[in-house]
Amino acid sequence: MTSVPPTPRPDAPTPVPVAASAAVTAPPVEPRDLEAAARAVLPAQVYDYIATGSGVEETLAANLAAWRELALAPRVLRDVGRVDTSTTVLGTPVSSPVQVAPTGYQRLVHPDGELGTATGAAHAGSLLALSTRATATFGELAGAAGPWWLQLYVLRDRDLTATVVERAAAAGARALVLTVDTPYVAKKARSTAFPPAAVSPVLVPELRARGDEGVWQDPGVTFADLAWLAEVSGRLPLVVKGVVRGDDARACADAGADAVWVSNHGGRQLDGAVPTARALAEVRAALPEEVEVYVDGGIRTGRDVVRALALGATAAFIGRPAVWALATGGAAGVRDLLVAMRADLEETLALCGCASIADVTPDLLRPAHPHR
Repeated sequence: MTSVPPTPRPDAPTPVPVAASAAVTAPPVEPRDLEAAARAVLPAQVYDYIATGSGVEETLAANLAAWRELALAPRVLRDVGRVDTSTTVLGTPVSSPVQVAPTGYQRLVHPDGELGTATGAAHAGSLLALSTRATATFGELAGAAGPWWLQLYVLRDRDLTATVVERAAAAGARALVLTVDTPYVAKKARSTAFPPAAVSPVLVPELRARGDEGVWQDPGVTFADLAWLAEVSGRLPLVVKGVVRGDDARACADAGADAVWVSNHGGRQLDGAVPTARALAEVRAALPEEVEVYVDGGIRTGRDVVRALALGATAAFIGRPAVWALATGGAAGVRDLLVAMRADLEETLALCGCASIADVTPDLLRPAHPHR
């Protein structure tokens, strides 16, 4: 992997895409190959901590399978001499709809941790959602990250929650992503002792210094807390992550959410939860057009991204593949993965007769197994 040069500060323009045509220049990166390579270099407990789902991993498997149940019905005789993958998320220009989902404790897999992921995402022209459980500080990220959002848990200590939010806003976060599917942490299928105490969240010193229940997620969070968070952040845009129902999505919008993120926590929370590919259309249909919709869970290819767009997503986020890329290649690995996914997206759009993201509509989809 080639090295990644320093990136601009967060108030600089979004880094330009690495190539005018990713399909021509992108390296051959396969998420499945990356996972195997990461498994080979990571300690077994670290790999299991990241790879595991909850329960018996029904949802973990279903997230992947559900995208494959949607076949593409390509259009022909459309001008696709030039294909534009660029779009925006909450007004921020990005090189493609593929963004990086929040995952915590990234220094478990690479010494650069979230700093490496932020750098790689910036150089691919993508956006990073930074986890509250990050092992890098806001100060470290300030010199490396392109546009970024803060994923947030409302902690039992509300004053500490407010401190995290206020410092994120001061450091340049462009939005808050409130995770709502984790009132309690579910038991995992592959039980591990991770994360170890030596690898702790350090966004603000208070997180690392405390081991009491105040730093745990608050199970009493309700829709009413969305207004409080907006006030604390200075009115940053608010994304609610972990929604799989249309009625909940509408309630989030009514309570002030600017966007809704369809997610089942990568199969790490309620086992047996609906796969995100099956939940996405219901959520989109329940919301006003101006409320953006994002999705994660089993996104592995440009074809999956096109399927997500056709179901109504504004953008698709990848979690584990970005971690595997970080583990095997640091910042350059993350960049190369995102560029490769953009190349796959560009090719898929062209073969579907779509010259831009705006050309992707629901009529591109068919059930892959209509007689089941």
